[in-house]
Amino acid sequence: MQKKTKIIIALSIIPQVIIVKTLARFPEFVEKYYSQGLYPFISKLFRYLLGWLPFSFGDILYALAIVMIVRFLIKNGKKFFSSTRAFFTDVFVGVSLVYFIFHLLWGMNYYRLPLYKSLGISPQYTTEELLAFTDILIEKNNTLHTSITKNDTIPVKIPHSLSEVFKKTPEGYAVLSKKYPQLEYKPKSIKKSLFSYPLTYMGFSGYLNPFTQEGHVDYMIPGHKFPTTSCHEEAHQLGYSAENEANFLGYLASINNKDQYFKYSGYTFALRHCLNEISRREPELIDSYLEKVNPGILKNYEEARMFWRNHQNVFEPLFKLTFNTYLKANSQSAGIKSYNHVVALLVNYYKTEPL
Repeated sequence: MQKKTKIIIALSIIPQVIIVKTLARFPEFVEKYYSQGLYPFISKLFRYLLGWLPFSFGDILYALAIVMIVRFLIKNGKKFFSSTRAFFTDVFVGVSLVYFIFHLLWGMNYYRLPLYKSLGISPQYTTEELLAFTDILIEKNNTLHTSITKNDTIPVKIPHSLSEVFKKTPEGYAVLSKKYPQLEYKPKSIKKSLFSYPLTYMGFSGYLNPFTQEGHVDYMIPGHKFPTTSCHEEAHQLGYSAENEANFLGYLASINNKDQYFKYSGYTFALRHCLNEISRREPELIDSYLEKVNPGILKNYEEARMFWRNHQNVFEPLFKLTFNTYLKANSQSAGIKSYNHVVALLVNYYKTEPL
């Protein structure tokens, strides 16, 4: 690549950032022309191209990228001292290209219309509404748990393998798409992550590769988390980038699946978030609410808690901080805490769509 061309590509990062930040101020425009216009075509194209592969093409690309970056640093290390300008030109060529491809293929979804607006529900709720919804969730969870285990003290063990879960996930979205056509999920492209081991120690249960549109699930997590995690990543594939929105759609896709284990995964997911919110808002009430929950459900929660506790490491806070910064840089002001903002969507959606 010629020197002049490199400089032009490197400097193009400046107008790119300006354009993206300008478009971020017009979510209706992004929603209409990108998230509901260009993006669905891009997403389906990549899912048709790569979804049939039994392995993650994106994980292989990431592995190759790491090798290439290390090779670049070794090969061009001397250039940093002999020609700093040339070194940083090469670096910003890479940054500029990645920034462009990322926003073209997926990243502009961060600036779309918030889901609560497109669904026409309120973003606010009272503590009284939270408590009432949690009571209903507890009853729903207890009934479903007992119907599966026949014993309220036994935790649920999902009999499906992760591959079987992947095959079933589109069923919930098929039901949702009858009311919300934009939630049609076809074809699927959800896979086990080849990096599940490091992913676990980073504290993440899944992720979407924005460059290949492949959803990934950490195969090491407890089985009862498979359905909601898979549906969460598929929500990202549908263009819902905000974590609270992907959590909400993952919940909806799970409870609308005819499989009772999917329903259990979805309802226990929602209940856990509501209980956490009660603990934050009304800590003096949390014990009384936990007493209402079947002991077997609490054992599933404890299983997940111990899993993450046993896989903690000294670098996990750094990984979480990095991801938190990434989310804030992409218009999620709450950062990683946005995962927990799903409660507002859960409580207010119930007002129009009772359980």
